[in-house]
Amino acid sequence: MQIAIAVVIAIIAIWVALAAYAIARLGIGFKQALLYAPYKLWYRIDDQQIRTARTAPTPVIYAVWHQSRLDPALMLSLLPDETLHILDEASARAWWLDPWRSLGRCISFNARHVFVSRRLVQRLKGGGRLAVYLPDDTDPDQRSFRLFRAIARIAMRADAQVVPVFIKGADKTAFSLSKGKRPLPALSIRTLEPVTLEALKQRSSKGEVRASQALLNRMLEARGILVREEERVVEAA
Repeated sequence: MQIAIAVVIAIIAIWVALAAYAIARLGIGFKQALLYAPYKLWYRIDDQQIRTARTAPTPVIYAVWHQSRLDPALMLSLLPDETLHILDEASARAWWLDPWRSLGRCISFNARHVFVSRRLVQRLKGGGRLAVYLPDDTDPDQRSFRLFRAIARIAMRADAQVVPVFIKGADKTAFSLSKGKRPLPALSIRTLEPVTLEALKQRSSKGEVRASQALLNRMLEARGILVREEERVVEAA
């Protein structure tokens, strides 16, 4: 019995120590750190770049490649707690995500009914932060691309900066939304500096591109995919 108690105390001590380390290094809240610590340990997460996302000036949209059911849990643990997370219906209903959803405000979003919400635009204009989760499709068809168009319009109307987020290795975890799973792969969170879509449009070597295409290109850049604009043309937004 004493051994069991000692083991439990040791586990709790390690857990709290990891949480304290995350708080000191990343600036996240105590509850966020407690729920993040096990994942940090299990998946040996390289999270250095998340500080770029956390310190992004508002208004800002975090555009997350949604590869696994783990993504919302990690983002709720790591992004500023005032961020509004726009979750897919499955993530919004999953019972096991309840502790993480309690870390911030979440709303459900049906990707089949894409629209530009005036409330989201106003929230951003008031200095808000949004986290949106985009399907893991690097070459979306016209139907799938509607979500990029909707997010781009929101960003443009609010003059919001965009921070792409890619969790490398998430598609290999037991939480993956695709195949190819393996036990406890190491994860790495990749982000890029915040920038407005208007600025990205002007950067194009092929002249000004649509905001939606600029958003997709920036998302691909976070994955390490070089975009050849003459080869990747999606229906104009």
